[in-house]
Amino acid sequence: QVQVIESGGGLVQPGGSLRLSCAASGRTFSNYAMGWFRQAPGKEREFVAAISYSGRNTYVADSVKGRFTISRDNAKNTVYLEMNSLKPEDTAVYYCAQSTLGRAPQNPDGYAYWGQGTQVTVSQ
Repeated sequence: QVQVIESGGGLVQPGGSLRLSCAASGRTFSNYAMGWFRQAPGKEREFVAAISYSGRNTYVADSVKGRFTISRDNAKNTVYLEMNSLKPEDTAVYYCAQSTLGRAPQNPDGYAYWGQGTQVTVSQ
């Protein structure tokens, strides 16, 4: 049984930082790409960042480029999303997902297993 569990969300002021973590179990973690998506109220789920199985290739959405960094530790079966210079428009539920592939798709259809999400709120 595959499990994907996010943690690290919370309330932060504009300009602040948060680090999200995502632990996956049930499959050989190092074989699969991982991704982060987010969904704000009334909006569709959107791609945030993805990382290939080895960590060699990473991709981030233009809206977060230069502020967010994705990384992974295959020894710990964990992927991270470091978020800096947070803006109110970053407020959303953030979802971690495990791909069916080793490469890192940006389309949510490329992901088979999803976590329950963690809320990130950027506000004064």
